[in-house]
Order: sequence, then structure tokens, then C-alpha cells
Amino acid sequence: MDFSKAWEMMKLQQEAMKVKKELENTIIEAEVNGLVISVNGEMKVEKVDFETSALIPGLNAAQKEALEKAVLESVNKWIKKSQEVAAEKMQWVMSQMGINMPGGMGM
Repeated sequence: MDFSKAWEMMKLQQEAMKVKKELENTIIEAEVNGLVISVNGEMKVEKVDFETSALIPGLNAAQKEALEKAVLESVNKWIKKSQEVAAEKMQWVMSQMGINMPGGMGM
């Protein structure tokens, strides 16, 4: 690889890191019946909050906190697993096309 290509690759890597940081700091919220889930731009759940008791009347503070934590952890676990499955499938497709992707897709 000549110097100009190496420089171009370095610039692309820097730009990718900048976009990654922007995605980490972008928060999208969705609300349904008082349940608010906040997700960053990298599809990681940052916060789960039952703002009202509309969905589960009579929920005490400890139950609310435990439920919020369980939802957050289970959704993040699901997202990670789905990314792993997608990366494996893409690696297989790439190998069929003759493209070697060492270490998968980096997910």
C-alpha cells in the first residue's frame, strides 16, 4: 500500500471514530403508556423508565427499579446476540463471494 492510500485509510478511520462517538452521544427515546426507553445511536439501551404506573398499577419503588433493570439488560442482550448472528451470516456471505473478513464484521 502506498503512502497516499495509507493516509486515506487513516483519515477514513478517524472519520469512522468521529461518527461512532456521535452515535454514542445520540439518544433516541420512545414512550408508550408511561414506559420510556432511551437508546443511543449504536442501538444500546441506555435507560428504561416507568414514568407512570399506567402499565403496572401498584408497582413499588424496588419492583420498578428491578423491572427497569431487567428490561434494559434483556434488550441489550438481545441486541448483542442479534448483531452476532448477523455478523456470522454476513461473514458466510462474504466468504462465498471470496472476501475474507478476519474476526467477523467487528460487531
